[in-house]
Amino acid sequence: MEFSVFRLMIMSCGLLVLSMSLYPWFWSIGIHLHSAFTGSYVPGHHSVLLINSPTEQVAKDIGRAIMERRLAASINILARTFTMYYWKGKIEDGNEILMLVKTKTSMIKQVVDYVRSVHPYANPEVLSFRVEDGSLPYMKWMDEAIQDD
Repeated sequence: MEFSVFRLMIMSCGLLVLSMSLYPWFWSIGIHLHSAFTGSYVPGHHSVLLINSPTEQVAKDIGRAIMERRLAASINILARTFTMYYWKGKIEDGNEILMLVKTKTSMIKQVVDYVRSVHPYANPEVLSFRVEDGSLPYMKWMDEAIQDD
């Protein structure tokens, strides 16, 4: 009898560890099923990142590499933005290029890690905003365009 209880506890722990390791996969499946059955969007499943760059060429190079890695569905590069910021105790200003990177929220860490590894700034701006609502067909297209989690 004691052996059965011990065996049941071991199997339960194993099932718990397995389910935790598959959590991203379960979450992704749950998002797809929710959208399919309800026809509605699950808020927060996608995000938009703002990334600044010193030049248009740097933005294009970083953007293309992000796309080649299938970490984003789409990137907009907005040429010539005027920026003001505090740096070492004083106000600085200059022209920069702003990128809007549209991706899955689960891919943010990979995008940020990549950008930080190649960006010429010591402290590049990388900010993310969760998408709370949007066009369901567009969101489905994003899911297809971005690599699986």
